[in-house]
Amino acid sequence: MEIPVEILAQIFSYLPLCDRYSASSVCKAWAEAISFPTIWYYTEVSCESGTEEHALQTFCHFLTKVKHLKIVLNQSEAINRGIAIKVIKHATDANSRLRNLCVSCTGENPLFYSGQDILQTFRNICQNEASGLSLKEVDFRHMPFTLDDSLIMLIATRSPHLQKLYINNQTLVCNITAETVKQVLTVCPELSTLGVFYASLSENVLSELLKPERPPFRLLELFCERLDKYIPAISRQFWVTLCKRHPSLSVNMILDHTLPAKKITWILQPGIPMKSLDLITYTYLVKEVNFVAKNYHASLERLVLQTTSSEKLNSALIELASCCVSLKEIHCYCVVSQEVVQAFISCCPGLRRYTLKTVKELHPWRCTVIK
Repeated sequence: MEIPVEILAQIFSYLPLCDRYSASSVCKAWAEAISFPTIWYYTEVSCESGTEEHALQTFCHFLTKVKHLKIVLNQSEAINRGIAIKVIKHATDANSRLRNLCVSCTGENPLFYSGQDILQTFRNICQNEASGLSLKEVDFRHMPFTLDDSLIMLIATRSPHLQKLYINNQTLVCNITAETVKQVLTVCPELSTLGVFYASLSENVLSELLKPERPPFRLLELFCERLDKYIPAISRQFWVTLCKRHPSLSVNMILDHTLPAKKITWILQPGIPMKSLDLITYTYLVKEVNFVAKNYHASLERLVLQTTSSEKLNSALIELASCCVSLKEIHCYCVVSQEVVQAFISCCPGLRRYTLKTVKELHPWRCTVIK
C-alpha cells in the first residue's frame, strides 16, 4: 500500500536533520515528502561527530522555512561547532521564518573554550540588518557559555515581540546586570516568560511588571547561586504585590550548592507562587522542607531535594506529602523510609514521577514513572 505524501511528511517531521537526509535517499516518493514545508516547521539538528555535514549541504535551503529550531551541539569537537554556526546562519538569513531558537550543548567543554565563536555568530546576525531575525522564544538554558549584557540587548532589540527568554544557563559567572534585564522587559513588552539568575533581578527590575499596560506575566525561572549573598532579597510584600498584579504567575527556582545555607530562607519568601523548586544544596534541609510544606502547598507541583537522611527528614516529608497534594513530581536524593514513599503515593493523586529510595543504589538513581 502506498502511503500518501502528506502522511509521510507528518512522520518525517519528527526526525532530526540527519535522519531526514537518510530518508530522502530511500526513494523518489520519500524525497518528495521531505520537501513539504510542514516538515520544517520544527527541526532538530544534532551536531555530533560531523554527522550533519552532508545533510546540511543538501537541506540548507530548507532551513529558512524552520520556525522552531533546536540545535543539540556536542561542543567537544570543532567540526560540530562549525556545523552549528552554519545552521544558525542559514536559519537566520534574509528569508528566515525562525521564531523559536534553542541551543543545547552536550559533551565536555574543551579546555580554554568559552563558546565565543557561537556567541559572536549571534552578535553578527543581530547586527546585520539584512538578516531575518525576529524571535518569539530564545532558550539558552543548556548553552554553558557566559552571556553578557550587549548580546542579550542585541537579541531583545532585534526581537521586540519576544515572548519567552531563558538565559538562566547555570554558568559559573553571571554577567547579566539587573539594568539589562529591566531594559529587556521594556524593549519586549510582550515578554511573559523569563528565566534569569536571581542575581540579575531586583524589586526595581520587577517593578516593570507592575505597570498597568503590561500583559499577563506567566513564568519566572530563577537560578540562585553564590553571588546572591551580595544582593538584597526580593521581599515577601513585593511578591504579594506582584502576584496580585499577575495572578497566573508561577515561579520555578533552583538553589545551587554554591549558595550559602543561611541564604536559603532569605531567598525563599512565603509569598512566592512556587511551582517547581530544586534544593540541590547538600545541606540539612528539614526546616526548609517544613517551610515549603507550610508556604507553597497551594502551588507546588515539583520538588527536588539533595540532602541528608534522618528520621526528622522522614517526618518532614510525610507532612509535606499531606499538604502538597498537587505534587506531580518529587525527587529526593537520599534514602527515605517506606512510610515516606507510601505517603506521597496515597496523598498526591496527581503524582506522575518520583525518586524515593529506601536503600542506596548505584548512581544515577532512576525515577519511578506512574502510568
